[in-house]
Amino acid sequence: MASSDRPEANANALLQQALGLHGAGRLDEAARLYDAVLAADAHHAMALAMLGTIRAQRGDYDGALVLIARSLDRDPRQPHALNSQGIVLRELKRPEAALESFDAAIALDPGFADAYCNRANALTNLRRLPEAVASYRRAIALRPGFADAYYNCGLALQELKSHEEALACFARAIAARPEAAQFHMGLGNTLLDLNRYDEAMASYRRAMALDPRHPYALGIYLYAKAWACDWGGWEEGCRRFAAGVAQGVMVAEPFTALTLSGDSGIVRRCTEMFVKETRNDAREPLWRGERYAHEKIRVAYLSADFRTHPVASLIAGVIEEHDRNGFEITGISFARAEGDPMRTRLEAACDRFVDVEEIGDGEAAALLRELEIDIAVDLQGFTQGARTGILAYRPAPVQVNYLGYPGTMALSGYDYLIADRVVIPPRDQVHYNEKIVYLPDLYQCSDAKRLISSAVPAREEMGLPAAGFVFCSFNLTRKFTPQMFDIWMRLLLRVPESVLWLAQTGEPARSNLRREAAVRGVAAERLVFADYLPSPADHLARLRLADIFLDTFPHNAHATASDALWAGLPVLTCAGGTFAGRVAASLFTAIGLPELVAHSLAEYEAAALHLAQDPQRLAVIRRTLAENRATAPLFDTARFTRNLEATYRAMWTRAEAGLRPEAFAVGDGPCD
Repeated sequence: MASSDRPEANANALLQQALGLHGAGRLDEAARLYDAVLAADAHHAMALAMLGTIRAQRGDYDGALVLIARSLDRDPRQPHALNSQGIVLRELKRPEAALESFDAAIALDPGFADAYCNRANALTNLRRLPEAVASYRRAIALRPGFADAYYNCGLALQELKSHEEALACFARAIAARPEAAQFHMGLGNTLLDLNRYDEAMASYRRAMALDPRHPYALGIYLYAKAWACDWGGWEEGCRRFAAGVAQGVMVAEPFTALTLSGDSGIVRRCTEMFVKETRNDAREPLWRGERYAHEKIRVAYLSADFRTHPVASLIAGVIEEHDRNGFEITGISFARAEGDPMRTRLEAACDRFVDVEEIGDGEAAALLRELEIDIAVDLQGFTQGARTGILAYRPAPVQVNYLGYPGTMALSGYDYLIADRVVIPPRDQVHYNEKIVYLPDLYQCSDAKRLISSAVPAREEMGLPAAGFVFCSFNLTRKFTPQMFDIWMRLLLRVPESVLWLAQTGEPARSNLRREAAVRGVAAERLVFADYLPSPADHLARLRLADIFLDTFPHNAHATASDALWAGLPVLTCAGGTFAGRVAASLFTAIGLPELVAHSLAEYEAAALHLAQDPQRLAVIRRTLAENRATAPLFDTARFTRNLEATYRAMWTRAEAGLRPEAFAVGDGPCD
């Protein structure tokens, strides 16, 4: 028999053809030839592994894992099959098992650069970031110019806040493969973290030029423009954003969408697309219906912001006020903050405080399950530092979205969202995956122990004129819009010798705002930029120098509005169409000043002008604010905490009875 007639020779010839087609991306043809090889030899190790790889490329990870396992049973000494198995396990959210596969591949082939890069990816999932960086660097040493390794190393370094090293990695990735849009996105995101907005925008523009539909590029580009107050082409960009959402294009991540849109439906659609694309939803649940026999309800608060941060400043008093006869409180921190005074206070306020920064989501979830947490409260949501993967493992019977993120998580791991009827009117519940729980007064907690310095500085010390009306807006510049700025500039033109006092910000926002003021006929010096004050008490004291705080729209002030009201500074807001756009309205309702809530921008502008021209009316509002601060619900931390505890008890009662979550209002029945 000629060698070409032997079955194994035919199988090898078919295999070589299949590998060529596979490398060319012709997956269907390659799969048919792999099947033909297996028809000749049902246990052909490489054919099994490569067919499994095709299954993985098509998204069938479970099927891929079966085929690759069969291949490794036939021949366990296959570095490439082990590498493929690791990739599949990582896609199945099993990073520990993936790491074992990559280590086995490297043990068989110490020069396997791809395996080192994939190993680093698994280490990144496990939050072992320094080890991941070392593994990426080993991959690069083995294969100089390894673009993907440089890019992924940049992502890990960015997470470690080693921004300059991250920039260098992204630059090398781009040099190796300049046509890769995601590399320019990574560079842009790091530049954005460094507040280098113009450079970030240039990177995003390059990414969109290479791939006009690159996921999230348009949204983050507009987000960077918002930070920089660079409003050239703003309206057209917002139209493209809305059109993209309507077409089902992934134009913005959830938090970016909150900044760009005043429509709850648009925000929800962006969130749902993000959740589907990132596949960061349900895992095999760690809690499977077990009944705990705790004397106290065990509540865990999860956040990356247990430090000097707006979320911490709001929640600290509540954690201290919790009734320790009925509740046991655990803090789960996603980030360290050594030496931070707020961190010290929160650690002391909790019964238990655990840092999970350097462990993976699965391990952190297992810790919550081991602690038998009854109610896990995510204070982070989709804000910076989010760890939504933890609750995807269902470590607790009740899982709650509260405070940090004003929108739906659109994830199955979240049962409830705590709100009030102002921020989420009953008709808007359709835009939220969670069941809405209404607190009786307001949703936002506060800390009645916040200190205000007794030494109020002179206006001149803050760069303000000694006389004249002071409008202020200490919101972040990303919340400014050309429409709002038009109103503010018209107010300055109509109120002689007035100024607009803005929060500390860097370039290019200052230059852009001054230029925009001049375009509208307002002298640039009538914009006064505050310096950063490290002391929250000193910052609150200086707010008393302003006459009125002008809120932003469609995204309101949140903790910033609470600060102003606590300092005795009236705030004028315009209620928007989203949770994020109605927070200030909720606060004013809770302090008995609903007249400070406008329901259109025309009403907002007229009210601001009226108050600026009527000092007696403004004085009455200030007196009412001062009187109500001590009696109204807004700053009654103890009252708020009792309401929140009633909420937790109701949630826990349903869970103990084996009932599904449902919307309700504290003190009422079910809420439609």
